[in-house]
Amino acid sequence: MKAIYINRAKDVSIREIEKPVPKEGEALLKVLYGGICGSDLGSYRGTFAYFSYPRVPGHELAAQIEEIGPNEYGLEKGMVVTCNPYFNCGTCYSCQRGLVNACTDNQTMGVQREGGFSEYITMPIERIIDGKGLDAKTLVLIEPFCIGYHGVKRAQVGPKDKVLIVGSGTIGVLTAVAAKAVGAEVYISDIAPKKLEYAMQFGIDGTLLNDSAEHLEQQVHAITGGNGFDVAIECVGLPSTFQNCIDSVAFGGRVVLVGVGKQNLDFNFTAIQKKELNIFGSRNALTSDFKELIAIVKAGKADIAKVVTNVYAFNDAPQAFADFDKNSAEMLKVLIAF
Repeated sequence: MKAIYINRAKDVSIREIEKPVPKEGEALLKVLYGGICGSDLGSYRGTFAYFSYPRVPGHELAAQIEEIGPNEYGLEKGMVVTCNPYFNCGTCYSCQRGLVNACTDNQTMGVQREGGFSEYITMPIERIIDGKGLDAKTLVLIEPFCIGYHGVKRAQVGPKDKVLIVGSGTIGVLTAVAAKAVGAEVYISDIAPKKLEYAMQFGIDGTLLNDSAEHLEQQVHAITGGNGFDVAIECVGLPSTFQNCIDSVAFGGRVVLVGVGKQNLDFNFTAIQKKELNIFGSRNALTSDFKELIAIVKAGKADIAKVVTNVYAFNDAPQAFADFDKNSAEMLKVLIAF
């Protein structure tokens, strides 16, 4: 079979490899769609913190079950499914407490272990999630939706909250959609006007152009009456955007860090004490998040299909990465059709 490899920074190829054979407790899946995540793009650029070369990328997946044995999950051959791609060790202190998404030896597909961008993959049956009839092109979006949704849950966002999402890439937009789904008043900021314009299609309440710290501060003041946002969620992974959240959130507010980056931030940490801020890290997601979001999307409570801006054929995957790298300010979710 064929698989996509990131060999080194800015070098993607398609290789012939052995088709996997499922072990006991595993299923064989035929991949239908894969989404290029921001972390995959960072791996392509050589800027992502956790990636090592060469590796098959990809953890945003929709697939069809090709082979599966008897199981307790109601999964059968032919079903269109998605997967929980965050492999946990099961023995560390986090896993013992049920915090499997924060496993100290976490191995996410396409990052610390081989990913799903190949024609077939094997997957432990307990990691396979029934798509409940959603089409594959929508189901592939559930994993990135989960990332933002988990962060929204971490901050206990509710209908009375005014929320700022910093970053209007795929994760930022889907985080905004998740916050809207729980009734919050939601705004999103970015440096790219075209992305902000596109984000308005998702029913958010407004945008802020982040072209300077001073201009952002003026917009925050105008929107919140000088109070600051109840919740600020960072979805970029840069020191400057984390600082934006610290500066833009209200006294007693909540800051959630979803973005991942390599750089250090030098800032006056007394702002945390002065504002009595609650700061949350948000890592990966739980299987329960996947199931909840599949139900939300199936019920028509969140329209996520519009996040897809580009679809490439499997054999055009090298071009997909190159185009996304050059045009990331204009491209949102890029899919590969297997």
